[in-house]
Amino acid sequence: MAVGARSGHDGEEHRGRPVQSAASTADGAVTSGTSGSDSAVMDDGEAGRTDRTAAGAAGPKKPRSFWKELPILVGIALVLALLIKTFLVQAFSIPSASMQNTLQEGDRVLVDKLTPWFGSEPERGEVVVFHDPDNWLAGEPTVNPNAVQKVLSWIGLMPSAEEKDLIKRVIGVGGDTIECNGTGPLKVNGHALDERDYVYAGNTPCSDDDTGGRFKVTVPKGYIWVMGDHRQDSKDSRYNQNDRHHGMVPVKDVVGRAIVKAWPINRWGTLPVPDTFDQPGLDSPASASSAPASPTVAVAPAVPDVVALAGVVPVAVWRLRVRRRR
Repeated sequence: MAVGARSGHDGEEHRGRPVQSAASTADGAVTSGTSGSDSAVMDDGEAGRTDRTAAGAAGPKKPRSFWKELPILVGIALVLALLIKTFLVQAFSIPSASMQNTLQEGDRVLVDKLTPWFGSEPERGEVVVFHDPDNWLAGEPTVNPNAVQKVLSWIGLMPSAEEKDLIKRVIGVGGDTIECNGTGPLKVNGHALDERDYVYAGNTPCSDDDTGGRFKVTVPKGYIWVMGDHRQDSKDSRYNQNDRHHGMVPVKDVVGRAIVKAWPINRWGTLPVPDTFDQPGLDSPASASSAPASPTVAVAPAVPDVVALAGVVPVAVWRLRVRRRR
């Protein structure tokens, strides 16, 4: 008991001392903490004032002027035009009448250049653009472009004077037998074609002459046989049978299929395959077996600027919005 009492008394004495010490320590902590806090607040204020002073001296960042951004936009347009022309679609102009009335002089057509990259080959009835197979355009006037014109034509911003391209309708593909006697009809694998929907009004499907109007040929694999819709005004496969390909066009020389008449607006429309090429049995090989006034139409690459512009406009609008928000 006594021990317990002594222990309690001693505890009280000891409890008294720590209280005083704790109070002193607390006062010291408060004093020290207050001093530290004041120091911290003063440091933050000084840092804030320094940042605001530096920001005020530098001022808001000025956006680049339109004239500085113009070369960037022009560069984007040129790159897009080159990529589109090379891999996707290219515009061509029609300078002659050999595809009337399907295509008129001055028309612009868009040619699909993408699908050939995936192994697609021309089919009967399609209108295709192809490189001159073997000097079909001999005697046609040529232009000697200067250096600037060559660069612009290379990126597709003006017609090319060096590319010799033509446009025609595919009549036969590899393995087909094509035949013309008298004024027609034109036969593919022994089946007569009804060409009233696309052959020029007043023309006969075949020409009754000995220079190419009468023929019977079999198309080798890897080639196509082409003819113009203006039959009496088209120097096509019929009239080039003495060249090294015997009037055939190598598939490798085909640029692509013309899919749309894009210009002028009032002539806009697609270029579908006529129904006559879908008739039954046309794919089965047959068991039996006056020179045109103008050359095969040569097509000049036209400006694909509308397509390129369509890609640049969203970029330009986005940049203007960003500038207004600043």
